[in-house]
Amino acid sequence: MIVVDADSCPVKREVYRVAKRYDLEVILVAASWMQVPDDRRVRFILVRDEGKLDAADDRIVEEITANDIAITEDVHLASRCLDKGARVISPRGRVFSRDSIGEAVATRDLLADLREAGVATGGPKPFQKSDRSAFLQRLDETVQAIRREV
Repeated sequence: MIVVDADSCPVKREVYRVAKRYDLEVILVAASWMQVPDDRRVRFILVRDEGKLDAADDRIVEEITANDIAITEDVHLASRCLDKGARVISPRGRVFSRDSIGEAVATRDLLADLREAGVATGGPKPFQKSDRSAFLQRLDETVQAIRREV
């Protein structure tokens, strides 16, 4: 199963294609409504935050299980998914692992602290075609790795 942090995910179409190829279920979790394909493999969960900032993240963690794949750019959510035994890929094709997540969380927290202190950190670079290609490659590799292991 692939669980997508869907609110700002730029690679949903790619997820649908890979899911169709491997006959995998896709769950999209978002805080705002979005149109999804009419496909038995695709399920959309709308999360009303009701004042809770991480409500969608909490729902993703509820849904994810070992050997599922989470798609998110959020390193704190990635860490929580890794804790449940899931694989995690960012939309830019970065694979989060137990070995890399600590550094990613520390970097994210440092940049957040700098922004709060008024330092301009520049933000993320624009999403590129090469990011989309890297994502597709990592997603395909991850699905194949899980299939070999299970």
